[in-house]
Formats: sequence, C-alpha cells, structure tokens
Amino acid sequence: MTISEKVAYAKGLFEGMELDGQDARLAKLLTAVIDILEQVGLSIEDMEEEIELLNDGIDAVSDDLADVEEVIFGEDGEFDDDEDGDFFEIECPNCQESLVIDSDVLEAGSIQCPSCKETFAIDLSDEEDDEDEEE
Repeated sequence: MTISEKVAYAKGLFEGMELDGQDARLAKLLTAVIDILEQVGLSIEDMEEEIELLNDGIDAVSDDLADVEEVIFGEDGEFDDDEDGDFFEIECPNCQESLVIDSDVLEAGSIQCPSCKETFAIDLSDEEDDEDEEE
C-alpha cells in the first residue's frame, strides 16, 4: 500500500466518524493534518519517480562511460596509443612539474615548460643508465 493510499484510507476513516458540535475543533485539526499528509504523500511519490528517472540516466551514462573506457583503454585496461608516436613523462628541472611529451618533442631535444615557462634540454642519460642497470 502506497503512502497516498494509506492517507486516503485515514481520510475515509475520519470522514466516517462524522465529528460535529464540540468536536468541531478536533475535526478542523484532523482535516488540516490529513491535507498535509496528502501533500506529503504526493511529494514523496513525485520524488520517487524522479529518483527512478535519475537512476536510469546514471545507468545510461555509466554504460556509455564503459564503452568509452573500452575504446580508450582496450580490454586489458591499458591505454592504447593508436598513433605512430609514443608518449613519455618527464619532470621539469626548474619547477618539478610532470610533463607528458611525444617522440617529436623528444627528438627536438628541448622543451619550454608550460608551468614555469623555462626552456630546458631533455636529458635521457638517467633513464638510459637505469635501463642498463636493470639488464
């Protein structure tokens, strides 16, 4: 039984009591309370419908996001770079900002940091030493 149905039942019980005379004040109070309950019941039903619509929308967005993630990351969950170039992460020696560069910037040998605007040479000697030590 919904809230609106329960309120309608209580309203029917109240109307069947046929209060009058000295009970008029009580009847007036109960009428006001039942009117408030009707409004609250209708508001709750409206909110429940809107919540259901929002949940449907969230499910649709979640499904769409899953599709986008599959396209971007592939089935293995790793980022797929379908372009010819590779991407590398380096750190600006001036402000320590992490930068992602492609192979073209790497070949150029220098870059201007977008954060601190300082231009610096890209030094891969540390990475090459790390790779040599691992072997």
